[in-house]
Amino acid sequence: MNASETMRAVRITAHGGPEVLELAEVPVPVPQAGEVLVRVGAVALNNTDLWTREGAYGRPEDPKALSGWRGPVDFPRIQGADVAGRVVVVGADVDVGLVGRRVVVDPAIYDAEGPDANPVGLMGSERDGGYAEYVTAPARRVHDVTESPLTDAQLATLPTAYGTALGMIERGRLRKGETALVSGASGGVGVALTQLARARGARVVAISSGSKIDAVREAGAHEVVDRARDLAPQLRAAAPEGIDVALDVVAGDLVSEGLPLLREGGRWVVAGALGGYGIAFDVRRLYLHNAQVIGSAMHTPTHFDRLMDLARGAEIQPVVAATFPLEQAAQAQEELARRGHVGKIVMRP
Repeated sequence: MNASETMRAVRITAHGGPEVLELAEVPVPVPQAGEVLVRVGAVALNNTDLWTREGAYGRPEDPKALSGWRGPVDFPRIQGADVAGRVVVVGADVDVGLVGRRVVVDPAIYDAEGPDANPVGLMGSERDGGYAEYVTAPARRVHDVTESPLTDAQLATLPTAYGTALGMIERGRLRKGETALVSGASGGVGVALTQLARARGARVVAISSGSKIDAVREAGAHEVVDRARDLAPQLRAAAPEGIDVALDVVAGDLVSEGLPLLREGGRWVVAGALGGYGIAFDVRRLYLHNAQVIGSAMHTPTHFDRLMDLARGAEIQPVVAATFPLEQAAQAQEELARRGHVGKIVMRP
């Protein structure tokens, strides 16, 4: 591959609606020392794509400021955190044996080298991502999944949604035989939480609505309650012994309604704010019952290693809701924003 080659990529040059996504011919990135170049087989969409595009993350000192996940976005930015594909070129100091291998990229940019490092940046946000025909990534962040029976589209659904879900489950210390509450259960993270919690041997009580309830049950939920109706009595009926771990991407009023349903020593893990970020709860429900509220952003390298082991053995079956070509990135994001689907939306460059 020579240095003058170009590729098609979808990038944003400013914050805004779907109209700021532009298809462009850009140079194929050159892998630096310690990096590889991956030909993108599939890239999955996430809520973070919408929020980064909109600048919806706010800043600690100004919650309403236009901002990316970790501060200002360096425009133009190629979006897309979740990539499955093949290694085509390696940079200096990288094993050439990786060339031709099918890989999934861990999109996290970590704050340290160790196995328990925290993610402080994200591919597609703090560095260019996979809404493109090629993307570079650090060699230590590509995981060889050549032997996995899962398709590229299925593998691409894993990094952010399943990584986030596994991070929540690990930080919430969910154990076999416990009861887990999953909010937003039809979304990408929700389906992942349901499948992973079930695989761990937990009893899963999921919150969903209307037409999606059957699909959530199919994903492995033992009980599904309807968020269109009064939740507390439904949850008490579905989990009369109480909830051990809440795996929550909704937050908002659900936290104040749900905390009293936690058992002694229960854990409420929050990894999203689809229902609103300003919440109020009775703090006595926390300290009198040794309960914990835990924030969880994505995953650690250790969590991601575990996830890739599950992918190689096809111990999880990701649900691909729809597939779009790269030039329909705006339509794909609009479809994601409508939340009418179950599972993940994927693009195939």
